[in-house]
Amino acid sequence: MYSKSSEMENGDDWLAVDKLEHVLFCFFISIFITTLLNNQTRYTFLRRWSIWFGSLVSIIAGVIKEIGDEIGLWNSAGASFKDAIADLLGTLLASIFFQLFKNKSQQWPLPI
Repeated sequence: MYSKSSEMENGDDWLAVDKLEHVLFCFFISIFITTLLNNQTRYTFLRRWSIWFGSLVSIIAGVIKEIGDEIGLWNSAGASFKDAIADLLGTLLASIFFQLFKNKSQQWPLPI
């Protein structure tokens, strides 16, 4: 029996350009949202939790992309567990970046 998931497993390498795109997509979404909330809002609560909000938006964007892959919105073999892991990795890298920088300075590196 041939299924979409078996097709995805056969051509879904960990070290593919697609995985790099997923990492970068979620990394930059997280960076953008975190920076935006930290620099552009007057609400202390949003600034204090900006890394968490940026990470949450990034993860939600990755989930929406995978749902779109699965239901056929894009030319894709379907949702992939490996793509979801790459999305989480990009979000985690952005979070680590901000945590390291935040500990050294209160000024964020990317003013908008």
